[in-house]
Amino acid sequence: MAADKVVSYEAAPEDLFAAQRQMRARGEELLAIYHSHPRSDEPAPSETDVRLAYYPQAVYFIVGLAGPQPVIRAFRISEREERWEEVEYVIAGE
Repeated sequence: MAADKVVSYEAAPEDLFAAQRQMRARGEELLAIYHSHPRSDEPAPSETDVRLAYYPQAVYFIVGLAGPQPVIRAFRISEREERWEEVEYVIAGE
């Protein structure tokens, strides 16, 4: 529902609330959120990413698509504290 979908993303609040209700009903927990930065080969959270980071318990994966191969980096982002830090991750089975 972002105003300019070419340069930003934003989920409709009603969709987020519905997803959270469905997760609670299933006994699921939000672990991670991902999105891409198509013009970055070394992705890091943007000001918008930090401003919209409403889930400090989640890991935010950002995929950079500008290089020859996609680059995935993971972050803990705090909208309330206006900060972020990179975190390590492991893909199971690799």
